Amino acid sequence: MRAFVGLPLPDDLTDRLEALAAPLRFGRAVPAENMHVTLAFLDDQPEELLGELHEELASLFLPAPEIAVAGLDVFGGGKPRLLFASVTQNEALTALRNKVRQAARAVGIDLPHERFRPHISLRRFHRLRAGEQQELDHLIAAQGAFAWPAFQPPECAMIGSTLTPEGAQYDTLATYPLG
Repeated sequence: MRAFVGLPLPDDLTDRLEALAAPLRFGRAVPAENMHVTLAFLDDQPEELLGELHEELASLFLPAPEIAVAGLDVFGGGKPRLLFASVTQNEALTALRNKVRQAARAVGIDLPHERFRPHISLRRFHRLRAGEQQELDHLIAAQGAFAWPAFQPPECAMIGSTLTPEGAQYDTLATYPLG
């Protein structure tokens, strides 16, 4: 099963982010209900291993980080592949991510070492055509200073992800309260 552990977001924030990216007529939009902050992408794992991770996460005290959204940006530089809202990195958020990743490694899930750049995915691109880069640049220039007041999420979640031709479908497998 393909899965990840992430932070769900308030509906008013995801609705606003969906509206910010809506003017783009290209790329694949991430629906508001799929928006989250990824703490650990687990890739494809046997259900038994995800069950072990569930037990491990359920036994931990997980601190509630402060989440502040500040700005729009893209991954991919000159060949953008993802429009996202930046999440301000802070010590509590990094500590939560590290605890989740340590729990995954403790049960035998091999996670790649990667730089943590917290974000909320808004729209995915395959290859931009003529004019689309300018449209994307214009959106970022117009909305790039977007900010959302900081909040503390009440929980994180293990989420199953099924890929379909229409995009990923997410199912919450378990939630873990944040203290």
